[in-house]
Amino acid sequence: EEELGIDCFSRIENYKAIGKPELMYNKNVSEKVRALSEKLENTKNEDEFFTCVTDFYKDYGVGMFGLNKAFRISDNDGKLQFHAINNMEQVALDDLVGYEIQKKKLVDNTEAFVQGRKANNCLLFGDSGTGKSTSIKAIVNEYYDKGLRMIEIYKHQFKDLSNVIASIKNRNYKFIIYMDDLSFEEIEYKFLKAVIEGGVETKPENVLIYATSNRRHLIKETWNDRSDVQVDNGMHKSDTMEEKLSLVNRFGVTINYSKPSQKEFFNIAVELCRRAGVTMSDEEIKAEANKWELSHGGISGRTAQQFANYLAGQQK
Repeated sequence: EEELGIDCFSRIENYKAIGKPELMYNKNVSEKVRALSEKLENTKNEDEFFTCVTDFYKDYGVGMFGLNKAFRISDNDGKLQFHAINNMEQVALDDLVGYEIQKKKLVDNTEAFVQGRKANNCLLFGDSGTGKSTSIKAIVNEYYDKGLRMIEIYKHQFKDLSNVIASIKNRNYKFIIYMDDLSFEEIEYKFLKAVIEGGVETKPENVLIYATSNRRHLIKETWNDRSDVQVDNGMHKSDTMEEKLSLVNRFGVTINYSKPSQKEFFNIAVELCRRAGVTMSDEEIKAEANKWELSHGGISGRTAQQFANYLAGQQK
């Protein structure tokens, strides 16, 4: 070091990692970079090296939206910021047992979207624990390498929707704006109606809204809404109800995830147990699943998954 006037060995011996704003390990990004490194290591010449690099950027792009699948937003003193979700569940559509018709509807719409054809906003509604949110996460995992990305928006952030869309509309990626467990009070649903469809500015071709809800109609109704005329001032309440229900009509694809029958529940439980490596017989699994659902929230896909996890954990 003295002879050459450098300090490389001192730096290595006293190395300190650069401070990072995000401390969570991003497995998805790491896997992609390691796979690229291995490919580059095995290239035979500069042409192969060049092709590997350009193919990588063609598939994933650059920057934050390139390697990350999903994002949340925050408002930092009036400035919109995107934050990568590092620990997104690595779930596939095949992991969701049953619901083949529902999954096909979702796949067909998303396939058209990523290929640049016309596609619709989607509303997945039905009983809790039936796989609505899982289906959307699986769709993002399935079409990630085709340029599909997801931005998760919470109810209190609907005021930022216009800014979110403005930030992503001119990018080459396809974005799903994901709203989980959707239900609204008066002010929120009127704002969302304009954003989804009906505002002055047309929604960009590279943006769709996928939402889940346990309610078919999304908006809480009262008996006063159903009374056609209010006695004190004569206002037509049926018009109010129609206005509320019109939000559902702005989702071009509505998919019903109803809870399974007991037979379907047993089939789901057996299949999930087999995947988890449970060695009990089918009849034993069904008998235990029956006991489990009676004391753990009833029949649903979520209950079946929790039951399978329990049995797998009990095996030595």
